[in-house]
Amino acid sequence: MATPQAPSRMSAPIDARQVRRLFADPASVAGSDFLRREIASRMHDRLELVKIAPQRVLDAGCGAGADLLLLQKDYPAAQLIGIDAAAGMAAAARAPAPALRSLNQMLGRLLPGKAAGLRPADLLAGDFGNLPFAPNSIDLVWSNLALHWHPQPDRVFAEWRRVLRVDGLLMFSNFGPDTLRELRTAFAEVDEHPHVLPFVDMHDFGDQLVAAGFSTPVMDMELIKVTYDTAASLLADVRALGGNPLATRARGLRGRAAQQRLLAALEKGRDATGKLVLSFEVIYGHAFRPAPRTIASGESIVRFQAKP
Repeated sequence: MATPQAPSRMSAPIDARQVRRLFADPASVAGSDFLRREIASRMHDRLELVKIAPQRVLDAGCGAGADLLLLQKDYPAAQLIGIDAAAGMAAAARAPAPALRSLNQMLGRLLPGKAAGLRPADLLAGDFGNLPFAPNSIDLVWSNLALHWHPQPDRVFAEWRRVLRVDGLLMFSNFGPDTLRELRTAFAEVDEHPHVLPFVDMHDFGDQLVAAGFSTPVMDMELIKVTYDTAASLLADVRALGGNPLATRARGLRGRAAQQRLLAALEKGRDATGKLVLSFEVIYGHAFRPAPRTIASGESIVRFQAKP
């Protein structure tokens, strides 16, 4: 598990208890699942380029379990594990069981005479930065739009490296600094309180991966823009994305006057087509756990390879 005394740099003053409260009810965040599914699909396209046959797969921040079904289709023989900080999410991850039964029935028809069943995933509620697994026990760590909810991503990377086997793969996505920039600008006209997470830059994540001991991390980014007809629908999606877990957030409800100022500030952001826009900077990263270069005593490992 992560070393408690190891130095760590906070990405933001995130209140972990507030994160669990915000995601306690899966129905409250279901409205933004369209974005999670789209990004999961784009992650999956990247995963298809890597030829691996994992025996044990971890979905870190599994939410209601939609990505687990995707991974089960790719790796039907693997043991899949999902972990989420919100107990309600971990419980909801068992909901795709009917879809899984339908898939098993379809595979049974396509592969008569063979054991075509998919193994159900094991679900846990807990901190994906402090995992209850032995070192070198996971072949693939997958994490979709979860890392930015953790205040110490560098410790998370160190923990994911700890549980990965040598040559094991980490693949993740999360939001970058330009995410919700239109909302951040609008709120600046209302008050001085932080309402949007200060998301970590892609290059900082790359540095953290190297510092955690991953080899040759690959990072890339794209900007996705979602348009809305009304400010109310835009704000509904923002709430469904998870809301504001900052410990420094303003307490209490906004008054009617403040709410009207916010709506007016958002209206200023309509584009040439008359639509309101929300930007999402999506960061994708993958890296492998390399073979160790030293043994436990600190002595270096030197590998000799005969010439062909």
